[in-house]
Amino acid sequence: MDQSLDNKIKFKDRLLNFYKINKVKIFIFILILILLFISLIFIKYKKERDNILVSEKYIQAGIYLAANEINNAKETYIEILLSKNNFYSILALNTIIEKNLISNKGEILKYFEILEKSNATKEQKNLIKFKKALYLIKESDTKNGNNLLKDLIDNNSSLKSIAEEIIKN
Repeated sequence: MDQSLDNKIKFKDRLLNFYKINKVKIFIFILILILLFISLIFIKYKKERDNILVSEKYIQAGIYLAANEINNAKETYIEILLSKNNFYSILALNTIIEKNLISNKGEILKYFEILEKSNATKEQKNLIKFKKALYLIKESDTKNGNNLLKDLIDNNSSLKSIAEEIIKN
């Protein structure tokens, strides 16, 4: 019984001694953890806010398009595209192509390059590559379009079956 009591006292003394010696280090460590936690919360909040702003711009561009304000719609869609938002940038480029807001093939391909360099997931990058292939085929650049489709097939993409079907036709 005495020995367990002595062990408890010794442990308590060692713990207090450790705290006294490393008080500043412990304080700095806790402060760093708190700052890191606050930074992560701030970054998450900023990302959500930026995503909301881009979504509002996308809606505004759709309103411009519906009101037949083509130049405003085009500028807004390009702004969204350049924001490199993983979701809305792809939608913006798709709308630009679908509604023929930009007819310059070089400019469209430049925007595809911007999206391909973004930090999108592998599936999103495959989708961008697939859309680019379809655009090239539509613009009578069948060779480059088919090369992109073959690349999707070779990489065993989830779009492999669709790419194979398009190449057959």
